[in-house]
Amino acid sequence: MIHFEGVSKIYEKQLALKEITLSIEKGELVFVTGPSGAGKTTLLKLIYAHERPDKGRLVVGDYDLSVITQKEIPLLRRMIGIVFQDFRLIDTKTVFENVAMPLRIRGLSDRDLKDFVFDSLRLVNLRHKIEAYPPTLSGGEQQRVAIARAIVAEPQILLADEPTGNLDPENTKAIMDIFKEINARGTTVVIATHNPDLYTHSGRRVFKLQEGSLTGVEVL
Repeated sequence: MIHFEGVSKIYEKQLALKEITLSIEKGELVFVTGPSGAGKTTLLKLIYAHERPDKGRLVVGDYDLSVITQKEIPLLRRMIGIVFQDFRLIDTKTVFENVAMPLRIRGLSDRDLKDFVFDSLRLVNLRHKIEAYPPTLSGGEQQRVAIARAIVAEPQILLADEPTGNLDPENTKAIMDIFKEINARGTTVVIATHNPDLYTHSGRRVFKLQEGSLTGVEVL
């Protein structure tokens, strides 16, 4: 599903990723970990073509991101959902409207998108908050809305960048349970985190980054 072969990324002569080689199979849930500045966010940005590799080959699904055209990038991103640490919700739109946005962008009518939005909110246990606005929600609820928005279009891959960084332990567990449920439905899930509590005793593969290099892969 996701294959890095000797991938390097350089920002203004600074090596952000150095010759990364790894594979993530369809239907896996994996973690990418390492301290701040290790290259976790850069690795995710490469997967959804926000950045391009400077060296090596990266294949996501049927797309070779080393040679992908600008016209193909929106098609690639249709198969990927993204969850950010800072939620990135629109405060002036309701929960329903925030979650519906990816479907509206694709041209779905209100009638056609309603069931998708309701199903997505049901999964994150926020169906009762459809008319609420993000500023009235707790941090954990806002993150669950962000997850609902990321999965509403039924992506093949879900990327999460420090998704529990701003949450307390109780909300962190709730968010991780949601990711496990999404993965159980067949979605490939990649979670970047510096928090070992998320992956310790998870039984999942953990890719460890240090100063842009892949230093190890373990099942923890």
